[in-house]
Amino acid sequence: MALASAFFQILQQPTIGDVLLELMLFMAPLWIAIFVGVLVGWSWKPKWANLNRVFFEDSTASHRWSSGRPLLTACASIPRLNSVKLQLPRWISWIAGNDFEKETSSVSSNSSSDCSSSQLEREKLGLVTEDDLEHLCRLVEEKDGGPAWIQMMDRSTATMSYKAWRRDPETGPPQYRTRSVFEDATPEMLRDFFWDDEFRLKWDDMLIHAETLEDCPITGNMVVKWVRKFPFFCSDREYIIGRRIWESGRMYYCVTKGVPCSSVPRHNKPRRVDLYYSSWCIRAVESKRGDGQLTASEVLLFHHEDMGIPWEIAKLGVRQGMWGTVKKIDPSVRAYHGERTSGASLSRCAVMAQINTKVSADYLRSLECRRTSSSEVEPLDSSEKPLGRNIPKLLIVGGAIALACSLDQGLLTKAVIFGVARRFANIGKRL
Repeated sequence: MALASAFFQILQQPTIGDVLLELMLFMAPLWIAIFVGVLVGWSWKPKWANLNRVFFEDSTASHRWSSGRPLLTACASIPRLNSVKLQLPRWISWIAGNDFEKETSSVSSNSSSDCSSSQLEREKLGLVTEDDLEHLCRLVEEKDGGPAWIQMMDRSTATMSYKAWRRDPETGPPQYRTRSVFEDATPEMLRDFFWDDEFRLKWDDMLIHAETLEDCPITGNMVVKWVRKFPFFCSDREYIIGRRIWESGRMYYCVTKGVPCSSVPRHNKPRRVDLYYSSWCIRAVESKRGDGQLTASEVLLFHHEDMGIPWEIAKLGVRQGMWGTVKKIDPSVRAYHGERTSGASLSRCAVMAQINTKVSADYLRSLECRRTSSSEVEPLDSSEKPLGRNIPKLLIVGGAIALACSLDQGLLTKAVIFGVARRFANIGKRL
């Protein structure tokens, strides 16, 4: 009744101009309240929102890793917070229990210098393995069983063409697939370019720190640490990334994903990103000049990560900044090619990019057969909700409540703020 009365009073104004002016004055505070409510809710994040990390670090429960894809788990009930679902990190893959920990703790420190044995131990922990190669192959062939890709961009320059797709799985953050074709570029040069963290610091504006934590000169396995700069209202993000390259002919399968690393402690700032997957396939293709020569190279990229911000806001940011970032890659590729042809020394990362695990096409087909024969995997509970949206939703509504309670604008304004905030928080159900 109060809302109807307010609109009725506005419509009783003598002229159309007065009606429009009153409507603008009525709506402006609502939009300001929504914006401020979101910011307040985000900045007033309660301390229990970080309890998932503490709970996880103290927990000794085991988790499964299937086909290189993260599983979602929910934490046990917490006193006085039973109605709140917390999102546990979804990247960990433990396939051994306390017995394995006791065995590894008894190994002498001298054996850790042996690359092959340490690599075997790390593969047992599920870092970068053949399962990841298999998963990337299925993504390249579009046989991973996920939802259909929706095209979101098609741009090109004189020496590069670029297409991008997105899909929203039932659980987990949005996933992206891109196809870039670089003219007059070899797969080997692009492989080294994307692996070279030292050169990446020159063209990737978001990357502010990169260091190699571990590498194996036999298999080419690497564990690197990245720190990426985020907008002013977010803290910087820290990534611990495992990566490895497989080669089949002149076709390169480059896997990079977030991995656990106990030697790097967690900090509040920069914030650790646990769920991270960014892998690509590089191969020679025909030039757009149509001369039948394989003088161009195609890069198929598959990427998703949980940055710790609402996924709808992340999707908007990716869409707005995607082409601006991609445009910088092509001239950077040309500059990198110029340095290489001038005889500049290779960085350690570029040297490691040339250490690949050789596989044949028959071997890749055998992986597909193995996947088919062992396709009966324990399904994920379909009743489980996407936990990643629950905390941001609660913070949005909480921010609106805090804002409304701090304003002395009467019952009508507060009711409208609550309603709009509730609808804004439910956007994720429709996207």
